[in-house]
Amino acid sequence: MISSPLFYLFTLALLAAVIALFEQKSRLKLFKYVPSFVFIYIVSMFLASMGVFEQNEAIDAIYKNTKQNLLPAMLFLMLLQVDIRDFFKLGKSLLIAYALALFSFAFAFIAISLIFDFNKEMASAFGALSGSWMGGVANMVAVGSALNVSQEAFGYALIVDSANYTVWIMFLLFLTPFAHKFNNFTSSHEQMAKLGLIGCACTIGAKRYWFLILLAIVVAFGVNLIASSGFVLLNYTTTTVILATVLGILGSFTRLKSINGSSEVSTTMLYMLIALIGSNALFENFSGVGLYVFAGFCILVIHALIMVIGAKIFKLDLFSIAIASLSNIGGVASASILAATYNKALVGVGVLMAIMGYIVGTFGGLAIGNILVWMAK
Repeated sequence: MISSPLFYLFTLALLAAVIALFEQKSRLKLFKYVPSFVFIYIVSMFLASMGVFEQNEAIDAIYKNTKQNLLPAMLFLMLLQVDIRDFFKLGKSLLIAYALALFSFAFAFIAISLIFDFNKEMASAFGALSGSWMGGVANMVAVGSALNVSQEAFGYALIVDSANYTVWIMFLLFLTPFAHKFNNFTSSHEQMAKLGLIGCACTIGAKRYWFLILLAIVVAFGVNLIASSGFVLLNYTTTTVILATVLGILGSFTRLKSINGSSEVSTTMLYMLIALIGSNALFENFSGVGLYVFAGFCILVIHALIMVIGAKIFKLDLFSIAIASLSNIGGVASASILAATYNKALVGVGVLMAIMGYIVGTFGGLAIGNILVWMAK
């Protein structure tokens, strides 16, 4: 049994590093459908369930402090690669499709919460999930922390996210050959050929990991200092999340965005956060996960119906609504794969849409999450 707080952190860091390295070196197709962070969470939860980590005051304290500082540091670095100006260079059809995807998810989450009559725990779990489906896993961690989601509820959200995402990406890839028929149905015309490759700011410049880590530590210290001084938005964690997000956006307009490496460092921090959260969850608390997964699929059905209806009204092509949908649910990697199946020159479009979700996911998830919790019985 591990009782030392430093050995506890070392074990989680080693776990995250080994699984991430295995994903990179093995190149198994399994990781295309089940991301490595899911395995990090499951193994960490397994170790906790087996009693590997002792529940003592020192470990609880370092868990809280590490999470409290890693979260704003990760959000700040993650947002340095975003360039909002490039987003508005997309064609009209893509911008409408993106807005339609956000609206459909917001509507679907609220509608399903009413249909399933969510209790507080289920509402908080799907509140965290909304952050992921409007942005990414990092947003889910941020929203879940701000909503004070329990370890069990977060585990449910992570499982639903993985299960539904796997089915959804296969479904959208399956639809690719039918794009011409769908475009005839919506009376849309291909406009993607006019769009050039839109790159990501994070691919420019030298990698200066230590500088980025130092900068992230300063930001984490600063936002926690402000939050502890009495300036509070809803709660302490929400305050740090919003401040870190704003600072990251502002930083993306400066020369900081030209420093390569922010994506790698923020991803490393995300993996550590996932391992931390998993280390406080137990297997026996996940007996009712089937209901959560079914509710997640219902959300996707409503989302899909709204997207098809919107495509018909606004004459949107299949690529526009598919990439808008997957850039929210899947993120950069999956959006790039889907875009490449239509045209390799459109990979940048998928990347840009998914990166924009880093901003939208936090604020959208906080809004939807608070509504769901407020509506819950």
